[in-house]
Amino acid sequence: MSQDPVLVLDTASLYYRAFYALPDSMKAPDGRPHQALRGFLAMLDSFHATYAPRAIVACWDVDWRPQWRVDLLPSYKTHRVLETTQDGVFLEDEPDTLSPQIEALADLLDVSTIPRIGVDQFEADDIAATLAQRIQGPVIVVSGDRDLVQVVSEKHQVQLLLAVNGGMSKWPLLNEAGVIDRYGVAAHSYVDFAIMRGDSSDGIPGVPGIGEKTAAALIQAFGDLEGVIRAAHAEPVKPMTPRLASLVIEHTNILEISRKVATAATDVTIDIQTALLQTRRNESNRDAIAKSWGIERFIPAWL
Repeated sequence: MSQDPVLVLDTASLYYRAFYALPDSMKAPDGRPHQALRGFLAMLDSFHATYAPRAIVACWDVDWRPQWRVDLLPSYKTHRVLETTQDGVFLEDEPDTLSPQIEALADLLDVSTIPRIGVDQFEADDIAATLAQRIQGPVIVVSGDRDLVQVVSEKHQVQLLLAVNGGMSKWPLLNEAGVIDRYGVAAHSYVDFAIMRGDSSDGIPGVPGIGEKTAAALIQAFGDLEGVIRAAHAEPVKPMTPRLASLVIEHTNILEISRKVATAATDVTIDIQTALLQTRRNESNRDAIAKSWGIERFIPAWL
């Protein structure tokens, strides 16, 4: 990249990764586990050293299960719902030792050089997708969520650092060619591929009998969901068989709904200049939070 990139973090996917990858024997002075905080800070410092970004932005899940998505697809993320309160508020099933660390991380970011951006009725994916499309110059989105493959774009200079198995040195940095090599479809067609295959982690049902290989073959042959649906109604042309055509036709409605749900919004109202320029650094408050959680020596000097 000729210009230093902006790093756009899918924050939740990173702190969850740290929480489950590191032992809960890592504790604050008062005995509270702090492994998610330590792991997240270690990742931050590594990102900073590796990519020398001109800015880092932490995208935040203000609403991890927006009602407008649930209205479209009631099964959306239902497996993550712990219970429904009397007020109808859904709660995510997350370990008790994690939620205090999430709150501490939010407080820490709010007094650091990294802006934390969340918007009502939108997920972090939506924030990341909007920023990726609107920021001028190169962007690296960092996430463990394959859904964000959809933001990769040569036109907008967007790559995806995919936090998958193994240490950070093994995480692939995907451009458009890398997406095709890894998944067999172009980044702009990834959502159509994913909704046919289905995604149990998000409660997206997919089409029974269509897995990754078949979904990729259909997208390769017919371009996108509309092309696949047209092919299902036409004379069978490989790889569209009568059986697959019947399945696609039967599930067309749910596919069209799932596409709306799985497509990250790119029109979230965000003041890009304020987001990138605002530092809000308060070293005194930052240090107080770090001391409370016993993570003073893990705070990067630049944060």
